[in-house]
Amino acid sequence: MTEAPKFSTDLTGQTALVTGTTSGLGRRFAEVLAACGANVAVAGRRVDRLEELADRLRNAGANVLTVPLDVTDTDALFTSVKRVQDELGPIQILVNNAGKPDAKLALRMDPKFVDEMVATNLTSLFHLASEVTRRLIEAELPGRIVNIASGAAYSAGIGTSWYAITKSAVVRMTEMLALEFARYDVNVNCIAPGAFESEMMDGMLERMGDITREFPRKRIGKPSQLDSTLLYLVSPDSDFVTGATIRVHDGQGAR
Repeated sequence: MTEAPKFSTDLTGQTALVTGTTSGLGRRFAEVLAACGANVAVAGRRVDRLEELADRLRNAGANVLTVPLDVTDTDALFTSVKRVQDELGPIQILVNNAGKPDAKLALRMDPKFVDEMVATNLTSLFHLASEVTRRLIEAELPGRIVNIASGAAYSAGIGTSWYAITKSAVVRMTEMLALEFARYDVNVNCIAPGAFESEMMDGMLERMGDITREFPRKRIGKPSQLDSTLLYLVSPDSDFVTGATIRVHDGQGAR
């Protein structure tokens, strides 16, 4: 008998932590995971937005925890992971979504800005992935970590150098952590989105005008167009997929 297709998006009983959930892609990621039954911890700096999102998800029947968090505060990262585990259970799904853009030439960046970019776009992802995995090893549970990079990791223009560099590092970090964590049944993968609707994109459009003129299909993506990619990577049935980066860019900057 031929085996039936095997793919489930049922995340009931699993706990997910999503960073950068106060707007854009992170907000949508939290909504999707909650809709699939996960207990969701929503993390970000703007507490009012976290509470608004949490209230809406709770009204839809989800179990949600708000986690005020500045990812550049290393101690707060570890404290937040402990809090989520204490209140919702071990984190089996981590979506490392928090990120910071740049719009400066390299020669005009001050050291503080450079360090903040690294802490936000790279170091925080490493700390969270490592701490979540340590706790999963202790609990003897499998896990799924999804890092959010960017199409800028592969193709970027002048004025986005440090952002592109940090996002390229996220891709490489994903590969190396996947190699190290595989023995513990923790998969580490990455999504590299192109231009999608978000507050970050709104700021870019204000500075640069209509960038879609250069795109093959003259459009910007909607966050919901990443749903299937996210669910593929966090599904219990994608256990053979680790160390991968999926580029979702509609042909923007493809080469």
